[in-house]
Amino acid sequence: MHQEIRLHGHLDDTIEYFAVMAARDAYTRYFFEAAGENLRFFSPGNEFVLGREQIVHRGNGGSFCEYMFGVDQPIADLAKTEVRNRLVLYGAIYKDENQLEFTGQTEGYSSYEKLFFEGNALYNCFFFLTGSVAGTLREQQENIARLLGKTLKRSENVGLGDDAELLDEIYSLLGHRSSLYLVKLIHKKHKAYHDAFKELYFSYKSIPDEEFQSLQGRAEKWGIDRYQQERIRIDVMYKHPDNQRIVDEYKNILIDCNRKGSINQPENARLTRLKTLSVRNKIPSALFYTIDEMLKHDKLVDLDEQDYLAETRQVLEGIFLTEAQIDASITAEDMKLLLHAKRQATENRDHTFEHILLETGKACDEKIHEGGDLAPLEHFSYIITYFDRYDNTYANINELAFMENIKYSEEKIRSLLGNKKEFDIIDPGLWKGLFFQQVYENKYLGQFGRKKIQCLAKGLRAIEESRLAVPDLLGQLRGIEEEEHLYNILLSHVKDRIRNFYSRYNTRVEQDALLLEIAEELRNKGLVAEEIPPALFRDVVVNIKKEAIYLHNLLPKIVAERDVALREDFLDNSGLDRFYVEELEREYFELNNLDMEDLYLIRKGYAA
Repeated sequence: MHQEIRLHGHLDDTIEYFAVMAARDAYTRYFFEAAGENLRFFSPGNEFVLGREQIVHRGNGGSFCEYMFGVDQPIADLAKTEVRNRLVLYGAIYKDENQLEFTGQTEGYSSYEKLFFEGNALYNCFFFLTGSVAGTLREQQENIARLLGKTLKRSENVGLGDDAELLDEIYSLLGHRSSLYLVKLIHKKHKAYHDAFKELYFSYKSIPDEEFQSLQGRAEKWGIDRYQQERIRIDVMYKHPDNQRIVDEYKNILIDCNRKGSINQPENARLTRLKTLSVRNKIPSALFYTIDEMLKHDKLVDLDEQDYLAETRQVLEGIFLTEAQIDASITAEDMKLLLHAKRQATENRDHTFEHILLETGKACDEKIHEGGDLAPLEHFSYIITYFDRYDNTYANINELAFMENIKYSEEKIRSLLGNKKEFDIIDPGLWKGLFFQQVYENKYLGQFGRKKIQCLAKGLRAIEESRLAVPDLLGQLRGIEEEEHLYNILLSHVKDRIRNFYSRYNTRVEQDALLLEIAEELRNKGLVAEEIPPALFRDVVVNIKKEAIYLHNLLPKIVAERDVALREDFLDNSGLDRFYVEELEREYFELNNLDMEDLYLIRKGYAA
């Protein structure tokens, strides 16, 4: 049984610290002293100093923190799903990608700004110990790595809460004569921003503009730079259970693909599904981009899927990297080919396309620095401008198609009109082929998403033909959004009332009575002010019936027999949104304690 002495304090209005010394005879030890503006923690051969501007350390030990966006994570750690934390041992360097080498040079220092920039933005832990390890500093660090490395990298107790369980976990690995010293540093302003954003995100998911602006005002007051704000927001969004499940599944698929060196069609379909889910859940693309960059490389893409990359390189090299006397102008056909290549690269999440662009841009810069013609750079800028239009339009249309509660605006509609005009100059068929065809073919496009996209496509044509004004199209889109919002409210309340009060709702009389009670309930709650459209209410009831048939009759058979064809037939013909049905399936598996991997296997059957 060990004892602990704890010391808690604040260096200033930014840095808070918790220091713990654990030993069997801790109450007889003295492990810290105040020296001027410095606070020093020590044991024989070890020292850790909290100064006004920086930390200083010497002796054995190191630091650890939970991984978050922006923390350098080796592929070896990323590929191990159980590794949660970053561990840095003093004096340890990587000789190559996987070989760790220890030295006796363990002295060092770090500013607080660098510490919370390179490590976790909220908290970082430092430790050293006596006993259990002996010899030179190099030997002590090697022994610490063997003794504590696996635990510190995998422990679920590393976090912002009480460190009692973490201390117990670590100390249980040490000898009975050992002493453990742990210092946790917390960035109070970053933590305040984290807590405020987490409360908003977990409450709203889609944070109201006024709430987010208020949060930004506090961030400016606290002096938190935009990069740290982004890191913290991404960390909060990743840890939301719905998001974490998507990102982790995406990562696990890519890890398996990386190990075998290729991505087949079923796996690619699963990745595409997850990316579509991420758009709907507003998961930051930076999370996926980091995983893609670390785990996916050229050889993972099947050779027969790389034709568009070869065509891209051919166009760019032929235009920009030829001799000056060769015509380097870009034809409409060239631009059309590049745009379709970019579309295909976007669908495949293939960053090789972006690398080819980067190589071309560097080559243009080198030519100019060598005194070459400016024309290549002008042509490259022309291409990039169109690609920016593509990215803007792609995001704009996909938001409308797959996100709920999206706030469309006249500015977005005018932006689409401007971009459409430029794409039509190249080829009038580009607009539909680049942006609408794939959305319509996406099986995750829901009933209201389809309505909004069809309304948008029709409305843009009408505006161009002077048959409709921008405010009128915006009004139509918002009408569909309001219908979608009311549908979701009705679905939730009707299901709840049927579950708790109604066992039958089949006849018209029963449904009319149910409508009257639901309308009164929603008015009392202030959720609706006008009459509920009967047709919309009937749709809700019909869909609830379809849902009941699927859960009670079809899904048990699909699971038992792995009947993928039956599942797809229902999804294609029921009219229920695939997103919604998949959530029902997940709840069904959790409620019945079924293996989620069986559900993934059934869904993979669709991908195949």
